[in-house]
Amino acid sequence: MKAMVPVTAKKDFLRWFLKRYRLKRRECVWILNYLLSNEHLLTNVHFTDEAHHCPRAMIISTTEVDSIPFRFYKGNLMTADAEKSFHDLRLHPDEKMFIQLNFRNSNKCPEYASVAEENPYLPEDLLTKKKDQEIAERLLEESFTLTTNDMLLKRIDEALDRGDRELFISLTALLNEMKKDKDQ
Repeated sequence: MKAMVPVTAKKDFLRWFLKRYRLKRRECVWILNYLLSNEHLLTNVHFTDEAHHCPRAMIISTTEVDSIPFRFYKGNLMTADAEKSFHDLRLHPDEKMFIQLNFRNSNKCPEYASVAEENPYLPEDLLTKKKDQEIAERLLEESFTLTTNDMLLKRIDEALDRGDRELFISLTALLNEMKKDKDQ
């Protein structure tokens, strides 16, 4: 796990998150607001992915994603009852709590990245599978880009050979757009 995230950063993130997203369950808003009001609890809260592997965890989803609204895990227990998790937070403030927030583009969100921590409970084979999947996705994306690029160049040449000015301009614009997207 990387260096501990300061409580102030967690508070700032939770305020930001609650202002921008609607949660599937209103009880989750209460839980997150309760965490905001209790700094001691926040010291033991860790935002992470794949939280279901952790000994004590919550998964909370926003309305715009297609995932479970809420889950609480403790040991071998799993429940969708948000009140049980709230009582567990109150009764065991010194235990670590891992929270996974499911919201659109969470993996690209700098605010979330500033508080997210590595999950120390991930099975090693899952880490390897994830890295392999990321590499495969990157290769597939690069292959698609190269193939599309080659196809556009070929069609541009054909448009030039035929003297089709409109097609040439539109294909060149597409090619330039692809190059601009790649550079960003």
